[in-house]
Amino acid sequence: MSESYIRNVIEAALLAAGKPLQPADLAAVFEENVRPSVEQIQESLERLSAEYGERGIEIKETAAGFRIQVRRELAAEISRLWPERPARYSRALLETLALIAYRQPITRGEIEAVRGVAVNPNIIKTIIERNWVRVVGHRDVPGRPELLGTTREFLDYFGLRTLDELPPLSELKALDEITLQFELPATEVPAVMADTSAGGEAGSGSGAGAVSEDDSADDEELSAASPESSELVAAPPGHDD
Repeated sequence: MSESYIRNVIEAALLAAGKPLQPADLAAVFEENVRPSVEQIQESLERLSAEYGERGIEIKETAAGFRIQVRRELAAEISRLWPERPARYSRALLETLALIAYRQPITRGEIEAVRGVAVNPNIIKTIIERNWVRVVGHRDVPGRPELLGTTREFLDYFGLRTLDELPPLSELKALDEITLQFELPATEVPAVMADTSAGGEAGSGSGAGAVSEDDSADDEELSAASPESSELVAAPPGHDD
């Protein structure tokens, strides 16, 4: 079996699968008597990735495996294929998600203590519905508040293999100064894993049930964010109010 044939089968499988595939998954598409080793699959993936170096698509490795995707720098142009209004997320939601990613496991009360405002329950509900965040345990303090952490779907969505690939905090600009755009996955978003909006936490620094002006505008933006939307856009500065 030629190396070019292995590479062609891998390319076709990645295009047809519609989801990331591990090298073992790619090896399984070949007949057993001619099945290449995982090492051969890895080598073919590296060669195929090099061939894509000057093209509009690339092979990207995430936590779930390898996939073929549009290059990030072309996202603005390709997004015009979907003229519907993109999902919009406020700075408050992005700050909450960033705190979970960088400080996990973390409770809602700890998020509120850092941000200085109460977290809108719809924010937690939305990021759990997106399957970006899940409950990973409970803090061993009175009230046993839920501990939140990111999921493998979070890594896949943002094109990361591990949390170690998150940019250092020292390199991040203030959220007031950036606009983020990400392609939403084509598959349907998983059902709600859990609803953390019910009940409060002991020790919340902002007061149970209180929703700040900063987060109160999220309800309107979150209601416009459907799983079928083509991109995620952070609201520009001043749109939280």
